[in-house]
Amino acid sequence: MPDRPSSHDVSPPGIEPAAAASKKLAGQAALSIYLLGTFQVLVNERMVPASAWHGRKAAELVKVLALEPGHRLHREQVMELLWPEHDPDLAANAFYKALHHARRVLEPGLAQGRESSFLHLQGELVVLTAPGVLWVDAEAFERAAAEARQRRTIPAYEAALALYRGDLLPEDR
Repeated sequence: MPDRPSSHDVSPPGIEPAAAASKKLAGQAALSIYLLGTFQVLVNERMVPASAWHGRKAAELVKVLALEPGHRLHREQVMELLWPEHDPDLAANAFYKALHHARRVLEPGLAQGRESSFLHLQGELVVLTAPGVLWVDAEAFERAAAEARQRRTIPAYEAALALYRGDLLPEDR
């Protein structure tokens, strides 16, 4: 991963990964999601190995929620996106399995019956969140690029470029 601008740079707010930003929030759990270039997830500063995702659907669930403004979608929208060929009962079963697996990947020590820190069901909404900071590189890049266009300074453009690691989820094409 490329070096991130320090807090002393003239970069716009919100571009630092969640673990760095979360240190300011008394150690609350942080989640950093990289969608530009290779998909990667960090929980605090722990890299989730690609092999931990086993099947693709748990990772796809996290990707879909990370890309969605507000990081939330109706459960049925998720099922239509990830299992369009399934009937509603099969899609619901597959959804709950993917949700369970994604929770276990993000929090391997999550005790049975405990609520996840990162993936919640709020009524019919599926929500990706973090008690500390949720940081998504694509969002940070968009904010930094907008700030660079507004400021028109070399450091602002460099801060945006530092966040760009490649195309959006190239492995999913």
